[in-house]
Amino acid sequence: MLVRTPGKWTWISPRRQLESHLFQLHKQSNLSQIKEIHAQILKAHLHLLDPSVPPKLISAYSLSLRPSLSLKVFTQTPHPKPSELYNNLIRACTHNSLHALAFSVFFEMQRDGVFPDDFTYTFLLKACHGQFALTQVDMINAHVVKFGFFGYIFVPNSFIDAYSKAGSGTITGVMNAKKVFDKMLHRDVVSWNSMLAGFVRAGEMKQARKLFDEMPERDTVSWNTLLDGYVKTGSMDEAFHLFEKMPQRNVVSWSTILSGYCKKGDMKMARKVFDIMPVKNMVSWTIILSGYAEKGLAKDALDLFNQMKKTGLEPDSATIVSTLMACAESGLLSLGEKIHDYITRSKLRYDTKVCNALVDMYAKCGSLDKSWQVFKGTPKRDIISWNSIINGFAMHGQGKKALDLFEQMIKGGLRPDRVTLVGVLCACTHMKLVDKARTYFKTMEREFGISPQIEHYGCMIDVLGRAGLLNKAFDLIRSMPFEPNVVIWGTLLGACRKHKNVLLAEIAAKELIKLEPSDAGHYAVLSNIYAEAGKWDGAAKARVDMKETGSQKQTGSSWIELDDDLHEFTVGDTTHPDSDRIWGMLDRVGLHLKQVGYALQR
Repeated sequence: MLVRTPGKWTWISPRRQLESHLFQLHKQSNLSQIKEIHAQILKAHLHLLDPSVPPKLISAYSLSLRPSLSLKVFTQTPHPKPSELYNNLIRACTHNSLHALAFSVFFEMQRDGVFPDDFTYTFLLKACHGQFALTQVDMINAHVVKFGFFGYIFVPNSFIDAYSKAGSGTITGVMNAKKVFDKMLHRDVVSWNSMLAGFVRAGEMKQARKLFDEMPERDTVSWNTLLDGYVKTGSMDEAFHLFEKMPQRNVVSWSTILSGYCKKGDMKMARKVFDIMPVKNMVSWTIILSGYAEKGLAKDALDLFNQMKKTGLEPDSATIVSTLMACAESGLLSLGEKIHDYITRSKLRYDTKVCNALVDMYAKCGSLDKSWQVFKGTPKRDIISWNSIINGFAMHGQGKKALDLFEQMIKGGLRPDRVTLVGVLCACTHMKLVDKARTYFKTMEREFGISPQIEHYGCMIDVLGRAGLLNKAFDLIRSMPFEPNVVIWGTLLGACRKHKNVLLAEIAAKELIKLEPSDAGHYAVLSNIYAEAGKWDGAAKARVDMKETGSQKQTGSSWIELDDDLHEFTVGDTTHPDSDRIWGMLDRVGLHLKQVGYALQR
């Protein structure tokens, strides 16, 4: 076969070319190329002659997100199969989130009499997922102890990581990880970093700092892990002190501290950090843009957006989506519209994720017509596209339109997910369609394979509560397979206030106070319910209890967008930079109202 090389043509035999492809096969992710190489392998019978070929094919199909083809290669490989083949299939399953299948392959390995090696267990640990993850890690631990693989340092390192993740960030998981760590005779920097990450993941920052100080050797990962922990717990003073002491900072270090100040809302400090960053990548720009958008600072965000383009960096879909999400959360419509203008002039207008973010942003900012127009113009709609528009219509009280779209989606052959059903139940809530909501709720598992989660129960409690069916709502709470959270009890308490049900209000308030004893708002709502029912003793007691919490009910606020900026106002607010002018105007309006015969109500 003739191959073009610089300045000449070179003859390469098909056999040599195939060998070259095989050498890199396990790193290949292009499906058509993998299939072409696979065909050549079958033709040359290499899958039978060379035991290293099937594992590489399994890895390649896994990288191309075709685990079914990985499994097909495995089943077509004759016995006896080497442990490497089982290992690669287990890794393929975990890479594609097929956790149960990974364990099935491991059990088949045992039935086939193939002994696992040290890699088998490290791959299998990544399949420990869900509510039984801790038990699964314990089971694998017993196997490893039995076969004596703890001598390989990467095995206990994997267990430290697996235990801390299996505990879902709880102290139970991280303490099991600490037991493994303490038993290790030899530790490397990975051992220390894994244990440090476990404490950070569990929010145990005192323990994390103690371990960090004891580390015999620290690398950039160690510093960044502790820095990330401080940022995630909102401890920005500690984060900044640590950042200053870092012997070396990379782009992750800078992005982490930048993200912390943005999340805190300290955009002045965030901008200082951003301006002195030695290297700015797309992640850094995305963080600062989203920070400005979340704070409602449209002018600053837009200036920065234009500045980024002048540097030669074109925003990618991740940057656009993150910024639009921030606009949606803050209600910053003007910036969202300007970004939309940019999108229409770029290739991103064909990107489904970008279109979905636009649909969501316009809906949450109250511009439902534009949301609908973007949805209709989305070239390839996925489930998120439908969820965004269905939830958008439901949110704005257009339940009929939301339910019609849901039926249209089902007829089109698209299967709903958990988010879809939340939108559908919300639509029923706004239309007071109690029976229809009950039907969807009762059949969602049978029809769509979706077991009701706590958010679906919350929607049903809202439906029943708004309809005045408070006892049924309470019965549903008691029958839930989950512990009711603040949202569940808060929804019932709100319905009790609307329908003046003092008895259930007392129960709901009591549960809310157990969950959030320092939140004065629950006492305030209960006091108002007592007052409306004429139970003044109860109202007075609730007010006394509220004062004893030492906290105040969170003040409600209003937002208004003016000249590309968001302005927030609360009752009696004097923090706004133009508060003197605002209060002066209110006084003049009040005086004018008195002159024309209106009396102000205090």
